[in-house]
Amino acid sequence: MTLCRYLLHPIFGTIKGMTSSPAMSPVGALAADHPLLDGRTADSPLITAYRGGKPSRRPVWFMRQAGRSLPEYLKVREGVAMLDSCLRPELASEITLQPVRRHDVDAGIFFSDIVIPLKLAGVGVDIVPGVGPVLDTPVRTAADVAALPQLTWESLEPIREAVRLTVAELGSTPLIGFAGAPFTLAAYMVEGRPSRDHLGPRTMMHADPETWNALANWAADASGMFLQAQLEAGASAAQLFDSWAGSLGLADYTRYVAPASARALDHVRHLGAPLIHFGTGTSELLVAMRDVGVDVVGVDYRLPLDEANRRLGGTVPLQGNIDPALLPAPWEILEAHVRDVIAAGSAAPGHVVNLGHGVPPETDPAVLTRVVELIHSISPE
Repeated sequence: MTLCRYLLHPIFGTIKGMTSSPAMSPVGALAADHPLLDGRTADSPLITAYRGGKPSRRPVWFMRQAGRSLPEYLKVREGVAMLDSCLRPELASEITLQPVRRHDVDAGIFFSDIVIPLKLAGVGVDIVPGVGPVLDTPVRTAADVAALPQLTWESLEPIREAVRLTVAELGSTPLIGFAGAPFTLAAYMVEGRPSRDHLGPRTMMHADPETWNALANWAADASGMFLQAQLEAGASAAQLFDSWAGSLGLADYTRYVAPASARALDHVRHLGAPLIHFGTGTSELLVAMRDVGVDVVGVDYRLPLDEANRRLGGTVPLQGNIDPALLPAPWEILEAHVRDVIAAGSAAPGHVVNLGHGVPPETDPAVLTRVVELIHSISPE
C-alpha cells in the first residue's frame, strides 16, 4: 500500500459544497475466504505488481478485453440488451471469463457498464446502439439532483452474485472490480448522453458549484458502493475509470472533481485491495489523479511510461500503455512497440501491461493472444 493513498484527500471536505464524509454503505471487511486472504490471488503476478513487488511473470490484461472483439461474446449476447447482459449474473460472469480462457491474461475485468449504478438506483437510462448511454431526463438543476433516487445496498445483489460466480471459476486469477469515476457519471447525467466537449458539467462547476458538488457526491457514493459490492464479493483489486476527465484543466479537476473521486474511494480503502485510477487524455492530471489516494495509476497511450513515472516521482506502479491503434499493424511493428512499452515501464516501481485505452471492437483476437504470449515471454527481471 502506497503512502500517497492518504496524502491529499482528507482536506477535500473543506471545499464549499462538499460534505466532510460520504454516506457510506455498510462498513465491512473482506471475508476469510476472500481470494486476497485465502491464498488464491495475493501472490499472483497482477497483485504482486500492483503492490510494487516482483511478479513471477510479467502481468497483462486489457481494458475492454471482455466484449465485441470476441466472437463468443457476440454469440452469447445475441438478443440481449447491453444493460440486461450486465444485470444477469450468469451472463455477466460468462462474459468476464471469456477473455481469460482465450488469451491467458493475468486478470479478469468485471463485465459491466459505467451507468449500471444509475440503472440500479432507478435512474432512467439505456444504451442506445450507435449513441451510447442516454438518460430519460438530464440532471441540470438543484431540484433535479435532490430528486435523484438513492442506490441501495440491496439493489447491488445481482452484482455481488455475478462476482461470486466469476471468482469461483477464476481460481488463482484475480478479478478486477470496475466503476466509472464520479465526473464521468455526472457528465453523462448533465448532458443526458455522450458529449464531445462536456460543456454542460464544465459550466455547472462554475455557474452553480453547490449543485455540481451535490451531483458529484451522489455519483461518488453510487460508484463507491458499486466498487464495494464487487470487492467484498471477491474482486481482488478495483479500477476507477474516468473516461471524460481529459476534458478538464488541472485547476478544475483538482477543485471540482478530485474530491468526488476521493469520496468514491473512501468506500473501499478499508478493504486493503489495490486501487487503480485510469483516465483518457489525462497526462496533465496524473499527479492529481494519484493524490485522490490510489495504489496504481493507469496511463493512456499519449504519454510514455517513463515520462509518466518521472512526473509521478517514481511513487506508484503504473498500468499501460500499448497504443490500440497499433493492434492491426504488421507484427514486427506491434512487437517493437510492445517491447518499447515494457522498457519504458521498467522505470516505475511496478508495471502491469495494458492498452492505453480499450480493445477496439474490430481487433483480431488472435493478435491479443499473441501479444500476451510475447509479454509473458519477456522476463519480469
